[in-house]
Amino acid sequence: MKLLEGKTALITGAARGIGKAIAVRFAQNGANIAFTDLAYDDNVKAVEKELTNLGVKAKGYASNAAKFDETQKVVAQIAEDFGRIDILVNNAGITKDGAFKRMTEDQWDAVITVNLKSVFNFTKAVQPIMWKQGSGSMINMSSVVGVSGNANQVNYSSSKAGIIGFTKSAAKEFGARNIRVNAIAPGFIISDMTKELPEEIKKEWINKIPLRRGGTPDDVADTALYLASELSSFISGQTIHVCGGMLT
Repeated sequence: MKLLEGKTALITGAARGIGKAIAVRFAQNGANIAFTDLAYDDNVKAVEKELTNLGVKAKGYASNAAKFDETQKVVAQIAEDFGRIDILVNNAGITKDGAFKRMTEDQWDAVITVNLKSVFNFTKAVQPIMWKQGSGSMINMSSVVGVSGNANQVNYSSSKAGIIGFTKSAAKEFGARNIRVNAIAPGFIISDMTKELPEEIKKEWINKIPLRRGGTPDDVADTALYLASELSSFISGQTIHVCGGMLT
């Protein structure tokens, strides 16, 4: 039996990278997929087709996760189109790295708004739906730098640390209605962005990892599948590090 058969998942920022890997893994396990990206473009259409070919209902939506009113509207539309929302994955995020002494207010505000406020926006819109259903799983994408900090990422680290605090608090509030809230903290994940790093930088990162390799989007997707399914039915308020042992 597929782990998510008959369930509907909403995944933000799922047109590429980790978000797309999660969407594919969920679809492979029977979930219908609603996913968002900034624009409804050819890439979104391609992901829609890939997911549909896995035998599930899938639809992409244009939405800026950082905008509250826009989020309310898109979630209402998704609920109408799919009938229910069982899983929410808050994955949308950006980076604007730089030394703190040169970091601008705009760099700070952009990262905090997209990475942290988006979690508030989508949780605020989806929570009443799950509350009425009496069940749900919310998964928030944090980062190991939200736990350990990182030079030149004060804005990003702060946003990801905030997500962990949000997750713990929401889990305590929502648990009475059987809504679980957990976070994933990926470490060094091989992606289109990290592939562009110089080889010496990649080697430096990998040497810090006990498993001596970078992670993959599929590593994160498998953890998300666990948290979305009934395999983790007694787990809430937790942050799972997908980092190859980099943080212990």
